[in-house]
Amino acid sequence: MTKPASAAAALATATPSPSSDSALLAQRLVDAYRAVRDETERRAAPLSPEDQLIQSMPDASPAKWHRAHTTWFFEQFLLGEHVAGYTPFHPDYAYLFNSYYVSAGPRHARHQRGHLTRPSADEVTAYRRHVDAEVVKFFQSAGEEKLQALVPLVEVGLNHEQQHQELMYTDILHAFAQNPIPPAYDPAWRFPASNGSTEQWVTLNEGIHTVGHADDSFHFDNEKPAHRALVGPVKLAKNLVTNAEWLAFMKDGGYATATLWLMDGFATVSNEGWQAPGHWRETGGEWKIMTLGGLQPIDPSAPVCHVSYYEADAFARWAGKHLPTEMEWEVAARAGLLNDAYGIVWQWTRSSYSPYPGYRAIEGALGEYNGKFMVNQLVLRGSSLATPPGHSRVTYRNFFYPHHRWQFTGLRLADYA
Repeated sequence: MTKPASAAAALATATPSPSSDSALLAQRLVDAYRAVRDETERRAAPLSPEDQLIQSMPDASPAKWHRAHTTWFFEQFLLGEHVAGYTPFHPDYAYLFNSYYVSAGPRHARHQRGHLTRPSADEVTAYRRHVDAEVVKFFQSAGEEKLQALVPLVEVGLNHEQQHQELMYTDILHAFAQNPIPPAYDPAWRFPASNGSTEQWVTLNEGIHTVGHADDSFHFDNEKPAHRALVGPVKLAKNLVTNAEWLAFMKDGGYATATLWLMDGFATVSNEGWQAPGHWRETGGEWKIMTLGGLQPIDPSAPVCHVSYYEADAFARWAGKHLPTEMEWEVAARAGLLNDAYGIVWQWTRSSYSPYPGYRAIEGALGEYNGKFMVNQLVLRGSSLATPPGHSRVTYRNFFYPHHRWQFTGLRLADYA
């Protein structure tokens, strides 16, 4: 697996200052755009055309579709709306590669994306190259005033593509995990080392704190408005829950003890036959995990990964503890009190994904990006090993349904005793 290029610096410098001239701003936008778009292609490079087509479940998407959808985003919202006379690369691609933007028109059904043998992976590459050339040409020819007005849109597009870069890893891993002869995305890949410490708990005394994004640096609309929240008293686990701890939960009958589970959770366990986290396999009496490096032995000291909210909640109850709220997590992370807050696993919180007080979705089609999903999902905080560099921040609110576990998801505990 190639080392990912960080777009963080380019994204930061893409925001213009009053003294920026058109050529300098254009180059900053070009650099930021190319850095993110190149990272998508680096992640796709190890995949065969067959790998890029597979859709192993309705919640996942083919790598080829991710590459095309992120391209459609720039074609639709940047070129199509701001370049006079622009002609789309292909008249049917808007239908094939729109995801959920109802305002942008009809779209191909999500669960049928794996049926799209055409366009081919090579044709998607041609599509990406065409749109990239048109976007760069637009940056280099548009005036400073127009570029300044479009910086927020470009930032959304680049961060949107980084989200799909993470999904490219999680979706292909899920597909590979269905293969009885487990393939490796990158045979040299290893799970990142954790920074666990002997200190077990950090204390948050009762207090009123500001949570949410408070300045004008890039953020998604669901991170605002910043608002005051009462937090504590509570202790948060400094370390993530490990595989060793999870194996103890399993050995103690955790998956079979109904009293540990939410009703919907235990129904899911029973219906799906869960006996261990996602991507775990028992072979020869030994538990192994399917990773981007192929099937590997479970490392007891590594943070547990690929667990659903239902599993995280049941484990917390088994341990006599709780899951933290997202406000507690943010206050502790902002103070630098948590080990491995970023870069290994997203961490489940017990907070429902709902709007902050006073939240309003932005106007237009991009207003569909976050707000309409604010129901029946739970918030995760931090970032994972698949998150591109420069994409995480302390106010980031990820969200998934409680049964989801194909993402790199784990947990840390809270104690109110």
